[in-house]
This record gives sequence, structure tokens and C-alpha cells, in this order.
Amino acid sequence: MTFSSDLFTGRTIVVTGGTSGIGAASVQRFAELGARVVSCGLGASKAPAGPRIENHEVDVLVPGALEAFFASVETIDVLVNCTGVSRDRGEWAKAVFDEVMAINLTSVMDCCRLARPRMQAGSAMVNIASMYSTFGAADRPAYAASKGAIVQLTKSLALEYAQAGIRVNAVAPGWIVTPLSRALFADEAACGPILRRIPAGRWGAAEEIADAIVFLSSEAARYVTGACLPVDGGYLTS
Repeated sequence: MTFSSDLFTGRTIVVTGGTSGIGAASVQRFAELGARVVSCGLGASKAPAGPRIENHEVDVLVPGALEAFFASVETIDVLVNCTGVSRDRGEWAKAVFDEVMAINLTSVMDCCRLARPRMQAGSAMVNIASMYSTFGAADRPAYAASKGAIVQLTKSLALEYAQAGIRVNAVAPGWIVTPLSRALFADEAACGPILRRIPAGRWGAAEEIADAIVFLSSEAARYVTGACLPVDGGYLTS
């Protein structure tokens, strides 16, 4: 997708979970568009690097880690929350369920709360939901529950922050090739039925989610808030 190369020049973008997958693709995209990008997550030493990218090693489950990270950023023009995990059937165990909810939902609320004082009118937040926001999943109950909750959290934040001129939206990716899904993508027996249901005829790329995030963060979406944009090749329509 083509955007002006100076679209975010002079702006500071914070991407949590920006060290891999959709987060890393978003970091690279914003940097290509002129932004200063401050990224945090696990495996920061292996994250995308560049003259406009700052990577910080942050574990959202460590008490005080997010507070320390946000304290290092004076002004935020766009916050993108990409932190997320899936533990598959292990999520039926209480400890695992609680951990997934803490990472996928509670940490997102924490990031929005911590970023808010650093944002002004015209700023934007984008959260990552999922196609599982729409339907359940027997093999990942915490993931599905957390992503459904992200949609409602996004709407609540949009209502609360609208008076300050801050927009809050979400993107709901479908089947995207990322480190989390690569094994499933490579399994022809499991991937076949999925592929047949996608009208676009293919899995998506992390960069395609990043482009949707860029749109929602830009002035082109200045009248869009409280929305959840599916980016799934039409999967939910079939």
C-alpha cells in the first residue's frame, strides 16, 4: 500500500509487542513513513532495527516494567498495542488462563492508561483484536475471551477519550502468517480447510495488518473512533 513517505515525520509512535509479528511489521512501517518509533517487548535484541527505531526489552508481567517504559517517553502521538500470546489448549488451566488474560487484556489497559497523559488532541490508539473476537475457540478459551474483551475495551476507551480528541480503534486480523501461526500455516491438512474458507484465497501478511494500523492512526481516519476493522481476506463473511 502506498502512503506518503513523510506521513508521520516529527511524530512519536509507541508500539508495544513491537519485537515480532504484527508489532514488528508495524514498527518498520511507521519508521518507513518518517516516524520515531519506540518499541517494547520480549526479544528486543532481535527486533527490527533502524535509525528511527528504539527497542526496549519489556516483560509486561513484571511489576513496574510498563510504568518504567512509559516514563522514558515524553510525548506519544500514536500508541499501538500489539502485545499478545496464545497458549492453545493449555489455556483451560487456571494459571495459564489468568496469564493470557493478563498479557492480552490487562496489559493493554495498562498501556492505554499510562500513555494517556502523554497524548494530546489528534493522537490515536490502535489495539489488536482478532477474528476470535467474533467467535469462540475450544482450543484457546483465554485468547478468544481476551480478544473479545479488547473490542469492548476499545469502545469504552473511545468514549472516555473522545472529549480529549484522542481516537481509539482496533484491528481484527484473520489468518496471518506470524511466528504464532507459522506451524499451522505449514500444516497442509490443517491449513487446507482454512484456506478454502478465505474468499481472498490466501493467508494474510503481517505487513497488511500494519497498513490498516497506519490508516487508523492517520488523518485519513480522523472521524473513525470506537471501531474494530476486520482485516481477514473476507473470512468472517463466509
